Amino acid sequence: MSADTTFKRFVEVGRVVLVNDGPDAGKLATIVEIIDHNRALIEGPSTGVTRQSFTYRRLVLTPYVLKKLPRAAGTTVVKKVWDASDVEAKWNKSAWAQKRAAQQKRRNTSDFERFEVMLLKKQRRRLVQAAAAKAKKSA
Repeated sequence: MSADTTFKRFVEVGRVVLVNDGPDAGKLATIVEIIDHNRALIEGPSTGVTRQSFTYRRLVLTPYVLKKLPRAAGTTVVKKVWDASDVEAKWNKSAWAQKRAAQQKRRNTSDFERFEVMLLKKQRRRLVQAAAAKAKKSA
């Protein structure tokens, strides 16, 4: 197996990352500069992530890259390229973001809302079972 098929996402300047630790957890940012083999300088001008050094193990690489971003770009340049590439809209359409939103929605449900969901699932299950029984009987 060759190396080019093994890895799909690389740590590079302009790579959009998902912060998974700290006060900015769950927010998108971009790699502005690579400090060393353990850390990168990240910034998310439109998402509220301030420019800071972050270890790679606290980041998740997304498939999105800001190709036009130069190394060590300032905040205004990063914001301009970020807005021009429309990363947040692409992220919100992705299955990954939708799964995270669904998980968050489930976490925030109350006991009564979970009860209502249970009743709806039971109702759906009865309808499916009835349709399957009818199809089996006619066949």
